[in-house]
Amino acid sequence: MKKKLNNLVDDIYSILNSLTEGDELNISEEMFEEFGKDMTDALRHWAKPQNIDGKAKLRMSNIGRPERRLWYDTHTQSEVVEKLHPSTQIKFLYGHLLEVLLLFFVKLSGHKLTSQQKQISISGIKGHMDCMIDGEVVDIKTASGYAFKKFKEGTLAEDDAFGYLSQLAGYEAAEKTNAGGFLVMNKETGELTMFIPDDMDKPNIKSKIKKVKNIIASETPPDFCYQPVPEGKAGNMKIARGCTWCPHKFECHKDSNDGQGLRVFNYAKGPIYFTKIVSEPNVEEVV
Repeated sequence: MKKKLNNLVDDIYSILNSLTEGDELNISEEMFEEFGKDMTDALRHWAKPQNIDGKAKLRMSNIGRPERRLWYDTHTQSEVVEKLHPSTQIKFLYGHLLEVLLLFFVKLSGHKLTSQQKQISISGIKGHMDCMIDGEVVDIKTASGYAFKKFKEGTLAEDDAFGYLSQLAGYEAAEKTNAGGFLVMNKETGELTMFIPDDMDKPNIKSKIKKVKNIIASETPPDFCYQPVPEGKAGNMKIARGCTWCPHKFECHKDSNDGQGLRVFNYAKGPIYFTKIVSEPNVEEVV
């Protein structure tokens, strides 16, 4: 019987359940060797510095980012871009390694896996798709519990800060398919989900690319991706959640706090980036 994409997670779980029940998994020596090679390749890729000069080029993997973020990506020199903390580099590494593990599970489940890292091009924008599974484009993701919920509940289109839907639409346009989706692992729990978005949630990728090219050709950035939001009831304002992981947040908000720029305070739940302070927080400020 032909495997179906919407049964992928159940089929993976079924294979792993046999291990729970005391049965040895049927893994060939060839699969062991392929898995080791794929892990090595992922480690080699991670170990090479990316985007050394600080300016990004348009690619399918970033074409759907918020427009102001993308403008700064393509206009900003590295000296004013926030540097990645070592802990973030570690998160990138285990994200790469977990994606290899997910593809291993796909092979183990008997679904047809093809076109791994195939290069595509749409309107001059290039990209490398993760793979096709059962004849449809599938992007492999690992996510925090917060992000995983958007895939599991099908609400990604409401808050797609990394442009995943545009990325998928580009790969599908290149392959002339339209029923693919995202195989996602919750990094905190190991839970899997297969999210197949509706066509209406995916942009017309050629129109999207045309719009983005016009935006980055401008000498000035577009409006804020997200407006500041209240923090507490004293009138203080902070950057929105979608801005917290942006490497351009300090440059983007340099006029906040009457020209002082962002002010950062260390709370127990993590740093908060204030754009306006009416009442001084009673916690340590990061200078």
